[in-house]
Amino acid sequence: MISSFFGKTKPINYIVLSVFLFLFYVVYLFFGADRGLTLDTLPSDSLVLGTLLLSIYVISRMVKTEKVTGLSSFAILFFTLLLGVFSDALGDSNAIFANFFLLLAIWRLLAIKSVRNVKHKIFDASFLICAASLFYDWALIFMILVFVGINVYDRKPPKNWMVPFLAMVTVLILSFTTLIVYDSLDFFENHYRFTIDFLSNDFLGQDGIVKLLIYLSIMLAIMFLVFLKVRKKGGGKLVLLRMVFLAFVLGAAVSFLRFNEASPVLITFFPAAVFLTNYLETIKKAKLRELVVVICILTSLLLFVLELKL
Repeated sequence: MISSFFGKTKPINYIVLSVFLFLFYVVYLFFGADRGLTLDTLPSDSLVLGTLLLSIYVISRMVKTEKVTGLSSFAILFFTLLLGVFSDALGDSNAIFANFFLLLAIWRLLAIKSVRNVKHKIFDASFLICAASLFYDWALIFMILVFVGINVYDRKPPKNWMVPFLAMVTVLILSFTTLIVYDSLDFFENHYRFTIDFLSNDFLGQDGIVKLLIYLSIMLAIMFLVFLKVRKKGGGKLVLLRMVFLAFVLGAAVSFLRFNEASPVLITFFPAAVFLTNYLETIKKAKLRELVVVICILTSLLLFVLELKL
């Protein structure tokens, strides 16, 4: 019943998940972050929640438009469930904003497959990645995805390879102008440090590292199974999934590189949701699929509750 409900793309699916996401966020503020809602924090909390709601809308539109999954709401379901599993991500506004810009960038890169307005899409993706780096410096590593996309879809025109650098300069000029107005030019020096947190001596002893490693291991196993299935079918979907897989790898790298401050594991949730959806679509038996969805929901809720400071 649950799997059949989310197996459709009706507006009610988005509304239901938006309500769940709202409850996740509010409960986290009161019992996870242990600060609740105040008049002082209400504008910023509303902005963060609005960005999360926009994120699941973007994901819903992206998977439907670019056809990286079947026509269903499972991708936004898994994205929401992963937020429950890693509830600390709800308190990391930098990761939430960076993830939103990276989602838009990935969408533009996947859209290059149509080979129309390629330069515009490359510029947009590069610009959005640079914007994401204003929240997490290591988000710039996603520029690798841009150059891979150029190489895969339209490598011949030399101008395509120059466009990302133009986007970088554009973001630099805009941010530099804004910082001059607010007299905060030290932002670049303080923000773009590119520290490597996993090299610290106590890295493996930090809270959440075991859960992160288990999550990444499970996802890599699922991705391997999905690639085996898709490879047999062939078609253009394999190329799209490779791009999404690279986005997951880069997101995992950022999570390790910035783990000490607040691991931006949220960046990996969209690629993970895409592969979880593709794996679920390979399950032909309705009862087994229903069981998998129920287990995922219960696991997410259980881990969310266990993380709360009740």
